[in-house]
Amino acid sequence: MLDPVFLRPIAHRGLHDAAKGVIENTPAAFEAAIAKGYAIECDLVEAAGGLPVVFHDDTLDRLTESTGAIARLGSDDLARVRFKGSSSVGIPTFAAFLEFCGPRVPLVIEIKSNWRPPHPAFLHEIARLALDHEGPIALMSFDPAVMAALARLAPAIPRGIVSGRYRDAVGTPWWPELSGWRTFCLRNLLEDRGAPPDFYAYEVGALPTLATRFARWRSRPVLTWTVRSETDRALAARHADAPIFEGYEP
Repeated sequence: MLDPVFLRPIAHRGLHDAAKGVIENTPAAFEAAIAKGYAIECDLVEAAGGLPVVFHDDTLDRLTESTGAIARLGSDDLARVRFKGSSSVGIPTFAAFLEFCGPRVPLVIEIKSNWRPPHPAFLHEIARLALDHEGPIALMSFDPAVMAALARLAPAIPRGIVSGRYRDAVGTPWWPELSGWRTFCLRNLLEDRGAPPDFYAYEVGALPTLATRFARWRSRPVLTWTVRSETDRALAARHADAPIFEGYEP
């Protein structure tokens, strides 16, 4: 089950502010969140050899002065990456991130998926590091197969399913490769039998849904993302158990 320590405002990719040179998923953003007593949400993607690193995108282009796929970078390459508009250098590995945070703060870790099996080392290393971590930690993903694998690798770690409408505001699918039936099942939390989750993280603009109401009735907490306004905060307060926020402090 998810410890109540997680049921507090959760800083989405840390407490970042690009205008001040504090970039998402960097130590500066994590330290800012810790200083204010927030929990932290961050993302994990695969670098070379399945190394888990704290970054959101598949490519370096949006956030850094480099370009190309992050999957091609080894440890030495990661350490040299410079972020745009910031003094931050280096994409942190998951191991370095956990060492930096220590037991000071609850961590909610989203594992990114391309809906295909990841490099075997990726999930094994995530499980190993999460099990060794001294502080409160939970793992989640949009992909139920990822969470089913982690249920086997790290059964003691709380796990969650991330979900939402699976379409943007104009109706464009987030993942066009998924069928309409698959997204219906994912949207309605119907694919979690392989690894029953301890919690869910659901898109705030889609709340409430029958699926999230039923989850809370079953005592499965619902976190909600991404809270960016007072309107979002009010929705989260009514229909979820904790907000994952950015650009706005609830």
